[in-house]
Amino acid sequence: MKKNTYQGILYGASGSLWWGTLGVLYFKSISFVGPVELVAHRTIWTAFSLIITTSLFYKWNIFFSILKKKKKLIYLLITGILIFCNWATWIYAVVTNKLIDASFGYFIMPILSVFFGILFLKESYNKKKIISVSLVGISVIYLLINFGSVPWTGLIVAFTWSIYSLLRKKINVESDIGLLIESLFVTPIALIVFYFISLDGNYYFSFTDPKIAFWLFLAGPMTVIPLFLFLRGVALAGLGNSGMIFFITPTCQFLLGLFYYNEYFDFNKLIGFIIIWIAVAIYLHDLSREKIRN
Repeated sequence: MKKNTYQGILYGASGSLWWGTLGVLYFKSISFVGPVELVAHRTIWTAFSLIITTSLFYKWNIFFSILKKKKKLIYLLITGILIFCNWATWIYAVVTNKLIDASFGYFIMPILSVFFGILFLKESYNKKKIISVSLVGISVIYLLINFGSVPWTGLIVAFTWSIYSLLRKKINVESDIGLLIESLFVTPIALIVFYFISLDGNYYFSFTDPKIAFWLFLAGPMTVIPLFLFLRGVALAGLGNSGMIFFITPTCQFLLGLFYYNEYFDFNKLIGFIIIWIAVAIYLHDLSREKIRN
């Protein structure tokens, strides 16, 4: 294995492990704040953190060049709303003990992205990709029939992220700069939300309590750091390796939800997850064969 590939795998694994463990433990530790205020802080402090990184890496020229392109800005406005909904749903899942449901969404996200790529971008496909996509559909239908077991939060997380990824592919913008513009677009929404929360005095952020203020500020770095780690991994190890490594995230989330937080997990969900794990296994096998051929 080449040195760059090995380093890329380490970066990608670190980012995925961060999303799957540290991210969960962090947001769970401040879940008393409530999902509404938390998503507002995540949006505001992510934008703040990205302003810092954009300055550190001298990327303002890229930022301002995108601002001149109306079509890209419209796309980034839409993707900004999608990522805001994605964050809000995931935080809601963590706060309300639906981490297993959220992990379901993370397991199907790459396969759903493949489906959207085939459907809208005319990307190539083969028998194994079709089988993987079909199994995802079968799993969702099975859970729909057994209505009480439908992981709605996971489905929203998966669909918002997959549509987000599809639109981002169409405009080909650097991930961090794109996320900065998206965050700036939705920051006014977060500020409005925070304003209405403050009217009731039912909020936790205060400069008079530096400990809470610091923990809430960390919502930005906790979003940006794993993103940079994973993107570095993609750059060094390639999309194929990174695609396989990504599944560390939902695996860790599932295990934390089941064994650490003792979330409810019934037989119907088990069947749904088994179907998804078969789909993931087929997807990963196909991905590994593509990597070998390339």
